[in-house]
Amino acid sequence: MDNEKVKELEFSLSMERLIQAELLLLLKQKPSHGYELIQRLNDSEFKSAEVDAATIYRNLRRMDKEGMIKSQWEVGESGPGRRLYKLTAQGEEYLIVWAQYIVLQKIKLENFLAAYLQFNQ
Repeated sequence: MDNEKVKELEFSLSMERLIQAELLLLLKQKPSHGYELIQRLNDSEFKSAEVDAATIYRNLRRMDKEGMIKSQWEVGESGPGRRLYKLTAQGEEYLIVWAQYIVLQKIKLENFLAAYLQFNQ
């Protein structure tokens, strides 16, 4: 595991950081447009909370700038053009680090609960 990336994640586990992990997972499942990502995120079982469109688009722009995802304009026959977002190889690496980090946090939480239950039964 890349310790530098784990430290970066541990530095700030704000809602926006968790949304980035969720967006990476959704884009791993399939490339999507922003509006579709908002719907899928709000419908997902792993969502952090309801999120507004501005938060999603801000994260998508940041992730695109950082190379985790890439976007391209698609012009449809009806309606305005839309951006299609896809996961990059770098984004896949971040997703792996996120998954590893979440596993470690799950173990810590399970250990905490086991110790707590041992003294509260």
